[in-house]
Amino acid sequence: MSKHMFTIATRSSVSPPFDISASESSSRSWIVVATLALTGTVVSLQQTLVLPLLPDLPELLGTTADNVSWLVTATLLFGAISIPTVTRLADMFGKKRMMMVALAAMVLGSALGALSTDLALVITARAMQGVGLSLVPVGIAIMRDELPRERVPLGVALMSASLAIGSGAGLPLSGLIAAHLDWHAIFWVTGVVGMVVLAAVWRVIDESPVQTGGSFDYRGAIVGTVALTAVMLAVSKGAHWGWTSRLTIALAAAGVLLLIVWVPMELRVRNPLVNVRVAARPPVFLVNLASLLLGFAMFANMLVTPQLLQLPVSSGYGLGFDVLSTGLWMAPIGLIFGVTAPVSAVLIRRYGPQMTLLAGAMIMAGSYVARVYLSDSVWQIVTGAVLVGAGTSMTYAALPTLIMRAVPVTESASANGLNTLLRYIGTSTASAVMAAVTTMSVQRVADDVFPSFGALLLVFWLAAAASLTAGLIALSILGLREAQEESPEQPGRIRAAVARGRVLSKSERPIRRAVVTVLTQSGDQVDWSQVDSAGDFSVAIPGSGRYLVVTAAEGWTPDSRLADLVAEANMGTIILNERLTITGTVTDPRGPLAGAVVVLTRQSGEAVATAKTGPVGSYEMPLPPNGRYILTAFTHISTVARAVTVWGGSLVLDLELNEPTELAATTARVDEAVVQ
Repeated sequence: MSKHMFTIATRSSVSPPFDISASESSSRSWIVVATLALTGTVVSLQQTLVLPLLPDLPELLGTTADNVSWLVTATLLFGAISIPTVTRLADMFGKKRMMMVALAAMVLGSALGALSTDLALVITARAMQGVGLSLVPVGIAIMRDELPRERVPLGVALMSASLAIGSGAGLPLSGLIAAHLDWHAIFWVTGVVGMVVLAAVWRVIDESPVQTGGSFDYRGAIVGTVALTAVMLAVSKGAHWGWTSRLTIALAAAGVLLLIVWVPMELRVRNPLVNVRVAARPPVFLVNLASLLLGFAMFANMLVTPQLLQLPVSSGYGLGFDVLSTGLWMAPIGLIFGVTAPVSAVLIRRYGPQMTLLAGAMIMAGSYVARVYLSDSVWQIVTGAVLVGAGTSMTYAALPTLIMRAVPVTESASANGLNTLLRYIGTSTASAVMAAVTTMSVQRVADDVFPSFGALLLVFWLAAAASLTAGLIALSILGLREAQEESPEQPGRIRAAVARGRVLSKSERPIRRAVVTVLTQSGDQVDWSQVDSAGDFSVAIPGSGRYLVVTAAEGWTPDSRLADLVAEANMGTIILNERLTITGTVTDPRGPLAGAVVVLTRQSGEAVATAKTGPVGSYEMPLPPNGRYILTAFTHISTVARAVTVWGGSLVLDLELNEPTELAATTARVDEAVVQ
């Protein structure tokens, strides 16, 4: 076998389905987008329908308002903890399969709620409905697999918009149910719609061939779930329990400590629940941080606007609308999401998702500042809310696009799941901040207590600050290579298979930071993967053919080879033979010097590596990450230092010690060695 070329033989071969006509492809694309967008709508609908009925449910269920609040907490909590697990399983064993599992759980929860009158059972039903929150990131990942490349931005924008559309429809629908039907109808509605969507997904969506398989990270899932549960409970119930109560502080502390333990655990495990190495890459980390902030900013709009519309006129600023009227006035927010979705897709294709994210965040920030001064009449309140919704629609379309450009195809669902999870944490934080602010600043009118107008305006200021910070993050993303436009010649349709392999050193030890990139013979990137703790990797390919496989790891000589890959190919083991090093000889005026100590330090002072010269004065140490360092050699009577720039290649650096002198009078001779 040639050093630079190998052929993979497998059981079968799968070719991408490019033989369908353009019109059939277009029709199918729209059907797929409509089906997946409908899943987002039903998820949002089941979240929203219960909210306007919360004031009446304590009497209907014979319990307290604090107990009834668990109907909301259970949905958000189980939704949050299910997202990492469901999305990871979707990448491993099939996106359609896990979408149907989540839909089935949601439908069963709706059925349980529709037939129950006991509070515990209704809370359980709401918890089962929460599993549906994982449908959105899985649906977005399916779009990456199913749609032509040029249609993915529009599909993602419509999928994101479907959440607001569901909210916009849910509020007036809940008002109609409250006025004319039994409260169980909120579960019947979501159950019936969920069944329709489940049937549509089963009939329309094809199972993705991009499945990595492997063993599921049960330990990471358990520890991560417990940690996330503790943090989410502290955030969502802190206002009820008291932010300084022992229970709130204990849960928050336990959750943070478990997360600190969980991160290194995920770095050591094969097939981790969350690929921390990929999540820590600058383009992914920054987009996720922006998602957290924008989730906060978006939900502030949904929290404060109904307050301004519903609070009684006696409060001094409320308009006194009932639930149905409030829902109708809130409906334009959902409408603007749908209208803005195709606009967002055009902006993403023409100017890129970074500029779209920046523009949307700035629209949100400016709209919130304007709302501080313009919230006196219904047209001002609704116009401000709609403008915030337009900006949110743009950002929610850009975020998944940026994530998918920065992560491997084989991790589309789990990476989008983490991004969605952080958005939900942002919304939960907005609820907690809203509760804290309105509790600290209240006003009394006769026997009634209302949040002060200043407290609501403070929430607007906080949302504006969050939006502005997200905009600054978008600016920082502009120059990152991983977030740039995909190659126009890159395959734009279904990835037909997964190829697997392993990267080891010549001593058969995993090289944990290795990255494998697969390219076409014309040089266009197909996919890439960062190896796990065992050195294993998976990459998606569009079909059988010859590809260029490039393997690189910091501190190692890279490897490139041509490979004939087919479906379910096992690429075997890629060996990186040569470790990049810094080597050289230490001498003094009398010749080579044995036993001298050689130390490499950063310019900021930290020691990086240490070696001792051998009998002929030679030394060797691993090449550190690229950067500027100080290389020092010394004995007990003399020393010498050189400034060194490390930039991607082995270095040979010889050092000559000065004549022995008193330590206090020793002057280090510093030379500059820059090796490109």
